[in-house]
Amino acid sequence: MTTSEILNGIKKLRVLVVGDICLDRWCTYDPATSEPSRETGIPRLGVVSTEVTPGGGGTVANNLAALRTGKVAVLGARGDDGFGFELDGALRKRGISTDQMVEVQQWQTFTYTKLINGQSGVEDQPRVDFISTRPLPREAEARIVANVASAMEEFDVMVVADQAETSAGGVVTPAVRDAILGIARKYPDKVFLVDSRKRVHLFRGVMIKPNRDEAEAASKELLGTVDFKRLREHLAAKAMLVTDGVRGALVVEEGKETWAQAHAIEKPVDICGAGDSFAAGAALVMALAADPVAAANFGNLVASVTIMKKGTGTASPEEIFEAVGPALR
Repeated sequence: MTTSEILNGIKKLRVLVVGDICLDRWCTYDPATSEPSRETGIPRLGVVSTEVTPGGGGTVANNLAALRTGKVAVLGARGDDGFGFELDGALRKRGISTDQMVEVQQWQTFTYTKLINGQSGVEDQPRVDFISTRPLPREAEARIVANVASAMEEFDVMVVADQAETSAGGVVTPAVRDAILGIARKYPDKVFLVDSRKRVHLFRGVMIKPNRDEAEAASKELLGTVDFKRLREHLAAKAMLVTDGVRGALVVEEGKETWAQAHAIEKPVDICGAGDSFAAGAALVMALAADPVAAANFGNLVASVTIMKKGTGTASPEEIFEAVGPALR
């Protein structure tokens, strides 16, 4: 497919992002106001402005929306706190449906807070992350499972964002994972792409997108050694896309391995969120072309645009068209 055909096809696709839908808060502080507290003597940072954007799986959804996907929705959990309110607003502002989100009472919305020096523009202070390490309440888990079971009828693609690195607190619990895999078996002609930081080895029968470290860890967990071919076979993965930074992505399919080369970028501005932008682009092209290599190539293209922006950037169709060059349009 040409780039023009892909960008036109994207407009007709409907994508559901399931998992840890988080909030990013970009807080700019003024070093001149960073003096010790009068009451306690503890050093303080004076935040003078804040920007909020979707984070975690919300970054995938944000990339999908920026590419002008026909419909983008998220399915996850948010708290009844102020951060949950901000997350809902940030998603809706970008045209992302939150109808499938489950609000959990007395639950803390997963939030990444990043502190940026207003003079240098550099994130130079420790992050303050609001996380949960207790299990998702059973009632909320049951509602998420029910939404997974009922929602997929109206979508062409599901992207699973299993971001949590703790054993509890994430949205993709064993019950939710089982529901996702059950729906994938029910709709074998639809695209299910899974991105899991710690548990990719628990997903069977779907397309998986680990980075190299995650793939190696999963292979050692299951096989005792690093063997991507056997890992894909063991998980019965329709394809495995192993992202590997500047090298691009290794596409592992039945009987073959192919490198999808990254677009050469000499001085990337910020690689944060590159994997999420890759996942968004790859999932869309997989739905359009059913070709894992073409999917990885487009994922690399999207990531090459987003890493030239500060923060978790996105790529518009116009930027994609410009980046690909005349020969491939």
